[in-house]
Order: sequence, then structure tokens, then C-alpha cells
Amino acid sequence: MDPATSRPAVVIDNGTGYTKMGFAGNMEPCFIVPTVVTANESSIAQPRTGTIKSSNWLVQHNAGVMADLDFSIGDEALSRSKSSGTSNLTYPIRHGQVDDWDAMERFWQQCIFNYLRCDPEDHYFLLTESPMTAPESREYTGEIMFETFNVPGLYIAVQPVLALAAGYTASKCEMTGVVVDAGDGATHVVPVAEGYVIGGSIKSIPIAGEDITLFVQQLLRERGELVPPEESIEVARKVKEIYCYTCSDIVKEFNKHDKEPAKYVKQWTGTKPKTGAPYSCDIGYERFLGPELFFNPEIYSSDFSTPLPDLIDKCIQSAPIDTRRALYQNVVLSGGSTMFKGFHKRLQRDLKKIVDARGFASEARLGGEFKAKPVEVNVLSHPVQRYAVWFGGSVLASTPEFFTACHTKAEYEERGASICRTNPVFKGMY
Repeated sequence: MDPATSRPAVVIDNGTGYTKMGFAGNMEPCFIVPTVVTANESSIAQPRTGTIKSSNWLVQHNAGVMADLDFSIGDEALSRSKSSGTSNLTYPIRHGQVDDWDAMERFWQQCIFNYLRCDPEDHYFLLTESPMTAPESREYTGEIMFETFNVPGLYIAVQPVLALAAGYTASKCEMTGVVVDAGDGATHVVPVAEGYVIGGSIKSIPIAGEDITLFVQQLLRERGELVPPEESIEVARKVKEIYCYTCSDIVKEFNKHDKEPAKYVKQWTGTKPKTGAPYSCDIGYERFLGPELFFNPEIYSSDFSTPLPDLIDKCIQSAPIDTRRALYQNVVLSGGSTMFKGFHKRLQRDLKKIVDARGFASEARLGGEFKAKPVEVNVLSHPVQRYAVWFGGSVLASTPEFFTACHTKAEYEERGASICRTNPVFKGMY
């Protein structure tokens, strides 16, 4: 028996904005850190004149001269970059896909040794991937995990499948449904039937948490709020997370704000980082206009105009006909950008309108002789919605089936990285 199977597996959910990491069996991740890497000032190469710094710190890593402690990740990286006044930050993941594998390897190294403080040779690993990830990307992940960290076993799970598994209870694990996964860098609508992703029906929307942050920043700037330029993006992100909500009717919401500004307009206060002088700004329409991008994307950009409810409907209608009713009944929300107050109610209402209108149109075409059975629409919101992918990974990695589904070090040495191109679904669970 492999001794590593007696220890809890390590679960790491790498997102564009944040990475969640911890051990299988826990309710919440142990650490949530921004997915960013930076080199410490002491490690940045300086020429003999001492006047110019190297623009690419990864040159040293590739040359094998960078020590393990010469770089930082997460909040520590952001604070170091802010205090030093330099911008040598590297974001390894862009729009859900790994963009810089060298930085990603360094990021995983810090996650394992500095945060989780575990020996990777003693634990099986569950990592997550976007539904649109290429098979070659899984091979790179497998090479790093088996070659660099020498892990005994690895499972690369598709994020929407884990989000469905997050609804697991002792009596039920519903693995058929549509996952609306809205993170910081990408929003995907993914239909899953019996644990298998219906790849041809996946839809994506080029609007996510990062776009809402930029939109809030734009609204504050256009209104002339006195926010320091170097602080504007961080203030916009905080405003989004603390004050934004989803309204049921945008016109009524404008009228409410105009009639009772004292009730709805909030104040943001801060200090300028360079001078320490205090500043304040009003938070008004952006409170509901930010999340409105999902339902009226044309207010942000003319490049994309399909609302999220319409996209979900198109996704389900393109799925096999025998799965559609089950998919409408189990629309699962996942990711931090679905956490706005009232988001799930607005989404369910708008999606229900689309489905009912289609039903009425069908009855009208048939002359009213036949009554179609109403289609139940159910959008699920749950307590672990923000960390649904990580929690689903924690649940699945806690089962005995997990260890039999993993690719092992022995298999990797025998067959190579190609084994990571596919991962079996846990058929024993449902």
C-alpha cells in the first residue's frame, strides 16, 4: 500500500486572480493568495554601473542562479512591489490559461513549501484547470509535478465538474447541471452530464471580475472622483467587493439613487500612499452598474452584447435534447464574481423569462391544442459558492476512488506525460 494514500491529498485551485490551496477533507482552503509572482530586489541582477536593473528576472531562473528565497508570491509580492515602487510583477495565468510556465513552477513551489509546508513526495495532488485548456497544457503540468516535485500521484480536474461536486451531501451528489463559473479573468458556461463535460456546448463570455473592476474604475474617473491614480484600480476592486449588488430593474435603481442619495450613496476614504494625505470619494451608480455588465454588457463594450442569461439558454439548447430539462433544473453558480447580492435571483428570473417565452411561442404555433409541460428553472446559490471549485476538489479527493483515479509516478515513468491528457471521472461516486 502506498503510504501517501494514508495522508490527505493537496488540493490547489489556480485561478486568474486568486489561488486557493489546502488539504482534502477541509471545508475551506487553508490559504487564498493572489496568483502573482515577483522577484525580490536583492535578486534582480545589477550591472557593474549599478544604474540599470534587468527587466526580466526569469533570465536568472532559466540560468539556474536564482535561489529559492529570491522571489515572493501573493500578497507578499504585491506589497513588496508597492513598497519598492517597481513593477516587476508576473501574472502566470491569463484568462484561465497558464501564460508563463516558469513563473507557474515558482508559484507552485512557494505554495507547497512556504504556505502548505508539506513534502510533495508524501501527498497526492489534485490540481484544477479551465474547461478550455489544451491537452498540451496538462502535459506541462504533469512534467512539473512529477519531475520537479516528485509527487506520487496527480489528478487534474476540470473546474466546473468540481463546482457541481461542491453540492455534495451525504444523500445526493448531483453531477448533471450547468456550471456558471465567473472568476476574475474568465466566465464560462459549462454543461455537465453525469460528470462528463459536454465540450461542444461550452460557451464563454468575455466579461469577468477584472472587467467589472475596470468599469467601476472608469465610472469613478469619469465622474471626477479624487482617487490617486496609483490607487484607482485597488479602490475600484474594493468598491466592487464591498458595495456592489445586482438590481432587478436598472431604471428603477437610478430613480431610487436620485430620490434618496443619502441612503444609497456610500463614502470611500483612504490615504494617499506617497504623501499620506487623506482622501474620500462617493460611491453611487457604480454600485449596481458594475454587476449589470453580466445582463447588459453593451454598457461596457460594443464588442460583446449577449447577456449571460441568453448565453446559458443557448448553451443548454445546444446540448443533447434528453439532458436539457435536467440542465435547466440545476444551474450552479461558482466563483467570486457570482457573489453579488441578488445575482442568483436576477439570473433565475431572466432565464425563466426566456424559457417561458419559448414555451408560449410553441403553444401558439400549435394553435393551443397541446399544452407543453413547464420547464423548471433553478439557479443554485450555496454557502461555499466563492470556493466551490476548491471545495468540490476537497470532497472528491477525500474519497477512496480518488487514489485509484490518479495518475501515478510509476505510470508517468513508464508512459510519459501523455497520461495526463485525460483523467477518469469518479464513476463510483454516483
